[in-house]
Amino acid sequence: MRIPRDSSIRYRLLSALTLAVLVFIWWFVTAFGLVEPLFVPSPAAVVASFVRLVFHGYRGVTLLEHLAHSMYRVMVGFLLAVITAVPLGLMMGRNRIVRAILDPLIELYRPLPPLAYYTLLIVWMGIEDSSKIALLFLAAFPPLAISTVAAVERIPDHRIECARCLGVRGWTLMRTVLLPSAMPGVFTGLRVSIGFTYTTLVSSEIVAAVNGIGWLVLDASRFLRTDAIFVGIIVMGVTGLLLDRIIRLIGNVMVPWKEE
Repeated sequence: MRIPRDSSIRYRLLSALTLAVLVFIWWFVTAFGLVEPLFVPSPAAVVASFVRLVFHGYRGVTLLEHLAHSMYRVMVGFLLAVITAVPLGLMMGRNRIVRAILDPLIELYRPLPPLAYYTLLIVWMGIEDSSKIALLFLAAFPPLAISTVAAVERIPDHRIECARCLGVRGWTLMRTVLLPSAMPGVFTGLRVSIGFTYTTLVSSEIVAAVNGIGWLVLDASRFLRTDAIFVGIIVMGVTGLLLDRIIRLIGNVMVPWKEE
């Protein structure tokens, strides 16, 4: 059966082939002893470690529980950023006074590595989830706010003027014109923001935590459990990819229109 040139199936097959080649190289290197198992465990050893972590856990906590702790932190911090950054981004994009007030604050801490001020959050809030959620919120906020501002600035002026000629003002203008027009850019910002958030989550768990995927990888490295490290890294990659795909799916459902 011939696959059409523009079919998405063709590209999915190429992606699957790339992953298969990587797994084959991994298997080849470990099967013929080109690298010590201590440094690179075999695929079979990683699968066995995954099963063991799922059913027996690590340090008395199962892999799914570690993942649940991580997902709780990232989703709370990310959602807090969404419900604050998007409205503020809309206002910053249309109101110069609001932008003049908030833009310096965002630009002041945006270039800072999140772990640079995480130590202060630990001093203020402790090592429990509150400090991690605050860190994730601060990490997710700037890219989402900036992308929302940029999306608002790209809205054609004539679209807003036409709405105003019809008597649309204030909140109604924002709800019926600004927000729908900016939504494609907002969802692009959501995808960028969730990536920053998840990366920061792993770093925060490595610095100060007693559970979570990042903590599992760090603790396993202390005992040279490279099989568990590989499991943690693969789980991070898969969950990060799933989060991005979920946002893309929601965007396709909520924003079927696209800007030219």
